[in-house]
Amino acid sequence: MELALSLGYFGTRRPVAEQAADAVALARRAEELGYGSAWASEAYGSDAVTVLTWLAAHTTRLGLGSAVLQVPARSAAATAMTAATLDGLSGGRFSLGLGVSGPQVSAGWHGVPFAAPLARTRAYVDVVRRVLARGPADPDPASGGAGLRLALPAPRPDLPVLLAATGPKNTELAGEVADGWLPAFLAPEDAEEQLAALARGRARCALPGGAERPLQVVATVPALLTEEGADLDDPAVAAPLRGYAALYLGGMGSREKNVYVEAATRLGHGAVARAVQDAYLDGRREEAAALVPTAFLQATCLVGPPSALPERLAAHADAGVTALAVAPLAPRPEARLALLDACAAALPAALATTSRSA
Repeated sequence: MELALSLGYFGTRRPVAEQAADAVALARRAEELGYGSAWASEAYGSDAVTVLTWLAAHTTRLGLGSAVLQVPARSAAATAMTAATLDGLSGGRFSLGLGVSGPQVSAGWHGVPFAAPLARTRAYVDVVRRVLARGPADPDPASGGAGLRLALPAPRPDLPVLLAATGPKNTELAGEVADGWLPAFLAPEDAEEQLAALARGRARCALPGGAERPLQVVATVPALLTEEGADLDDPAVAAPLRGYAALYLGGMGSREKNVYVEAATRLGHGAVARAVQDAYLDGRREEAAALVPTAFLQATCLVGPPSALPERLAAHADAGVTALAVAPLAPRPEARLALLDACAAALPAALATTSRSA
C-alpha cells in the first residue's frame, strides 16, 4: 500500500486562488514525501479537470487522479478526450476516476435524470475505453455520424479507469469493467461484503488461462490529527470530520436515496445516520454534525494522535487498499502539511505489521 493525497473540491469559504495555492503546497509536500498520487473531485463547486491540470503544471512525478469525474456532466467521448489530453500534458500521470453521482447532482445540477445507473456506467466506460484505444466513438453506421476517432497523437490505451462505488451492485461492476475501485468511508475491518462484491465482478474478467487482472483500490480517508488523550466524543475535538461526514450523510443525496446513509447503515449506524440526514436537510447543520457517531468516525476516518496512525494504516493495508488517499481536514495549512508528514512517518511501521508489501 502507498499513500496518496485527496484534495476534494474547492468550496465557497475561501477565494479559489487561495485554495489553489494551498492545493499546490499539499501536492508538492506529498511529492517530496513519496506519496504516489493526488486526487481531485467535483460536485457543484470546482471541477476536477482544471484543478488537476493546475497540479500537473506544479509537480513533476506525482500521479494525478479524478475522484471523480461525474458521468452525467460530460459525454463519454468528451471524458475520453479530456483524459487523453490531461494524460499527455502530465507525461502519462493521469488516472480516470468516474462516478455516476446521485439524484441531487445528476438531476438538480446537470439536468440529467438519475436512472439506470449501472447500465449507464457500463455503457459509458465502454465508450471511454474504445475512444482511448482509437476506436470510433459511435460505431453504429445507422447513426449517420459513425467513424470519428480521437485525433490526438499517441493516446494511452491502457490509461487506468476507476469507478467510485458504494453499494454491492456498483462495487461488483467496478470489479468487472474497471481497473480500480474508489470507495468512500471505507471501514477496513468491516469491508468483507464490499470486497466480496468486488471479487465477484473481477472473476468475470479474468485473463486467458485464469490469470487475474490487477485491481487498484484507492480509498479516500478523511483525516485529522488530535492531541494525545483528546476526547473524541467532544464535538469540538473532531469538528472538521463531523462536518465532512454530515455533508455526505445529509447533503449528498435525497431523503429517499443517499448511498452514504446506506453505507453507514451497513456499518450499524443507520438510525443515527438518518437523524444526521434529517437535521442537515432541515437546515440544522451544526446539530447534524454533532450527531455524527464517534464510532463511525473511528471506523472510517484517520482520527487521533500520530501514535495511532500505524495501526490504522495497517488496517487499510490488510483490507487490500493499494493507495490510501488521505484527505487532510485541519483548518490551518500548517496542520494539513503536518498530517501528511505524520502519515509518511507512520507508513513503514504500519507495513511492517502486515503481510502486504508497499
